[in-house]
Parts: sequence; C-alpha cells; structure tokens
Amino acid sequence: MKLWSDSWTNGDRIPERYAAGRPDGKGGAAFSDNLNPHLAWSELPDGAQSMVLICHDFDAPLDARDANQPGRELAADLERGDFFHWVLVDLPPRPTVIAEGEFSRGFVARGKPGPECAHGARQGLNDYTKWFAGDAQMAGRYFGYDGPFPPFNDTLVHHYVFTLYAVALPRLPLEGVFDGPAVRAALAGRTLAAATFSGTYTLEPRLLAAR
Repeated sequence: MKLWSDSWTNGDRIPERYAAGRPDGKGGAAFSDNLNPHLAWSELPDGAQSMVLICHDFDAPLDARDANQPGRELAADLERGDFFHWVLVDLPPRPTVIAEGEFSRGFVARGKPGPECAHGARQGLNDYTKWFAGDAQMAGRYFGYDGPFPPFNDTLVHHYVFTLYAVALPRLPLEGVFDGPAVRAALAGRTLAAATFSGTYTLEPRLLAAR
C-alpha cells in the first residue's frame, strides 16, 4: 500500500496552511489556517473493509512547563513523546483520497464536534484536548484534525507522521469517545497493511531563519 500527498513532498516542511500555528512575525506564534492536507492511497490489500488514519508528532516535549515562554528555551535533548493530531477510523477504502480542507478548515476554540464525521467515518480526540485542559477560554474536546503548533521556543524541529492502515473490518471495535492510544490498541491483529507520509515543522525563529 502507498500513501502520498499533493500538499508537500514526503519529509519536507509542512506548509503553514496545514498547521494550527504560524509565526506571528514577532518571535511568537498565532493561529493558522489549519487545513487538513490532501492525502491519497493506492495498492489496497485484498480484504480491506475500512481505513484508519493517525497523525502524530513524536517530538512533543513531555515536560512542557517552559513551552511558549519568552526568554526561555526548550532544549533539543528534552525527553519526547507522542502528540496525536488526527485520529480517523471507519473511513471507506474508496474513494482513495481525502481532499484538502475536507475535514478541517480553521482552528476552532474548544474543539470541533465528533466523533461522527463525513463518509460515515468517526474521529477521535486529538491531544489539544489535553494541551488546553487548564485554559478557561480554550478547554474542550478537540475531535478530528488540528495541525502542527509546536512551541515557538522549542529548539528541535518536530516530525509529523501520517500513518494509514487498511483494516479487515468495516468498523473498528471502539465505542463512544476515543483517542490515539485507544485506536492503536484496537488495531492490534486487525491491520492488513500500513503506509506512512511525513513532514516537519517548527516555529522557533532561528530554525526558521536557517531554512
């Protein structure tokens, strides 16, 4: 199975329109267009009845107390872990494409609705749910796609991986509200094939200047 996009070349910097955050021109960050990217796939395995898509950043700092604090830096050698940006299940195998902006256009304070979405699919919570949990103005349940918004003082370029799974079931055995780890657990033993597509993103001014 193959996965690709017309939005950028595999491994390159993700364009700002697909990110949740963009440079604000003052060394900080502001919200961006937050469009979901175009994605397409081919060479489906026999028996594929649905598709699952996960987008995660594996460079998220586990200790984010200094994130987005002017005058401070997040060192590149900080302990890192997963931050889920999109969890989409029960997507029909055909048509073999997700259009740009089909699932997300703009960043919605308190989150977009879910789990039900287009094409009879379901979307799980992304990790902005946890990120904004203590923010009175932003706290909510963030379903679906919300793109890159790494801390603007993080000295490590973040990597974002879109992984598409072909599944031998029309509906993944998940009920109610679910998240990335729950989907990964539900995929165990049910995946026929998988493919990845990735990109990078940073908001750190010196890293941007060095591009």
